[in-house]
Amino acid sequence: MLGPSDPTYPAFPVLAFLGAFVVLVPFPWHLQAWNAGTCLFMIWTAIACLNLGINSIVWNNNVINFAPVWCDISSRTIVAVAVALPAASLCIQRRLYNIASIKFVSITYAEKRRGVFIDLLIGVGIPLLQIVFQYIVSGHRFDIYEGIGCYVYTYNTALAYPFSFLWPLVISLVSACYCVRTLINFIRRRAQFNAYLTSNSSLTPNRYFRLMAIASFEVVCTIPISAYGLYLNLSSGPLNPWISWDDTHFNYSKVDQFPAVIWRTDRNTVISFELSRWLAPFCAFVFFAFFGFAQEARIHY
Repeated sequence: MLGPSDPTYPAFPVLAFLGAFVVLVPFPWHLQAWNAGTCLFMIWTAIACLNLGINSIVWNNNVINFAPVWCDISSRTIVAVAVALPAASLCIQRRLYNIASIKFVSITYAEKRRGVFIDLLIGVGIPLLQIVFQYIVSGHRFDIYEGIGCYVYTYNTALAYPFSFLWPLVISLVSACYCVRTLINFIRRRAQFNAYLTSNSSLTPNRYFRLMAIASFEVVCTIPISAYGLYLNLSSGPLNPWISWDDTHFNYSKVDQFPAVIWRTDRNTVISFELSRWLAPFCAFVFFAFFGFAQEARIHY
């Protein structure tokens, strides 16, 4: 008798749906404070949790392709989220750096609006651009894995690395640079920093340091996971040569289906899938741990 396709079922969908709810609990007061990067982090995390939770239920113990349109949307959502969370963290780190580097106590409305616009370009524009780039190196429409659901397929060619695989790692490294520079500026400009927080009712010192902690935690997690994913792709086999667009997208409508009894025999595949899908609810609960029990949260409760 075959075992279950997902030994964590139904724990994973339950935790994923719960994560999608709790990560949005602090959303209203962060929206009021114009914290665009934080709001994007919450929205993208909730989307990731809902997407993966639905997939784990629909494709539990089957690989039937009965929702191809959903799979098109779902697999591209996975692509977007892979860079959206590091991009949102970059927005947070960038804002913290700007505050730590502040030269004037007050910030004008126009400066706030420009900051939000830049955050949207980073936190929304980059994920959407990633979807476009992903299509260039997609060998076929999508794959279906029993217990996991729809997943994008990337043709392992040299172009796949600058267009797909490297983005999360590069964004996280940029965030790490901002993090180091923030700490340096915070030490150098302690007086200006305290004056700014004193005059700014939407950003308290506790909230600032919690934002720094969650953004730094995301960087610390994303860099090794992205590096490990890059290693798995490099070690999975020889790189296929890029011949042409038509060659890469030949028979593009094909959908490969993998029962759990097959894909779970590959240890690297199991590690890759479990790391990538459990990261979303993990981020949701970590975020809630940082902000769900803060003073402003208790006041709103």
